[in-house]
Amino acid sequence: MIKQKKGMGQRMFKITYKKQLTDTIFMMKVRAKKVAESCLPGQFVIVIADDTGERIPLTICDADKKNGTITIVVQVVGASTKKMSEMEKGDSFRDFVGPLGRPTDLLELKKSELKKKKIVFVAGGVGTAPVYMQVKWLHDNGIDCDVIMGARNKDLIILEDMMKKACRNLYICTDDGSYGDKGLVTDKLKELVAEGKGYDHVVAIGPMIMMKFVSLLTKDLNIPTVVSMNPVMVDGTGMCGACRLMVGDEVKFACVDGPEFDGHLVDFDGAMKRALQYKTEEGRAMLKLQEKETHHGGCRSCS
Repeated sequence: MIKQKKGMGQRMFKITYKKQLTDTIFMMKVRAKKVAESCLPGQFVIVIADDTGERIPLTICDADKKNGTITIVVQVVGASTKKMSEMEKGDSFRDFVGPLGRPTDLLELKKSELKKKKIVFVAGGVGTAPVYMQVKWLHDNGIDCDVIMGARNKDLIILEDMMKKACRNLYICTDDGSYGDKGLVTDKLKELVAEGKGYDHVVAIGPMIMMKFVSLLTKDLNIPTVVSMNPVMVDGTGMCGACRLMVGDEVKFACVDGPEFDGHLVDFDGAMKRALQYKTEEGRAMLKLQEKETHHGGCRSCS
């Protein structure tokens, strides 16, 4: 992990580019040279807008080592992300910490092995951003893959042109049929498998409910599946205990043990229920009481 420091009283994490992708989603390039030089697909950063801003974990969409910039995609969901969305080119973030988390397991395989794999990515919402980082890395290393992108309607599809340049085939689905195929991403995946695509590896990143049903489908299809549990992260360091989840019979923390896990082992129902409960003070107190010594522990120092 690298935390770039401010020098001479000046902020160094300057926004060099900003583009509005939807009514509530923005893409920014931020100058963070050391983070750009060391980050890998699958990792994330912690961003703080100003002296009063909250810690916001954001997956990395792209990294430009030559220019020393990191591309992030921000969705407005609260006060801090609203404040971030109002920042413009030339403004600077108070802090930009990373890279955090474990890189994707795909990087552990030899390129010769990856070229033999038939990989499909399933992306939903802002999950398209970390999917792009992985797809681009594969493309840059001569490895083809397919991508299925889903959203409620055409206006919520993001990064389409960038994704087209990086993947072999891009399939777009919208719930209302306003763009691409009408239906869910699981419908499209099932259709492609029935057509004989023969995928042997699935990576699903997006809303938890989407990842849950992709994992249920691929379990039936016997296709190994990886999901990213970044939606449950709050603190990003393992100290708050917010991203505690069950993977098989083990307690894991998304920010330090992940964010990627075996989708067939993740307890999605438990994670979604816990995420809702964690939003209230009384809910956090109850979780602490129920989980005892395992409530925290991602930082490995509480015990």
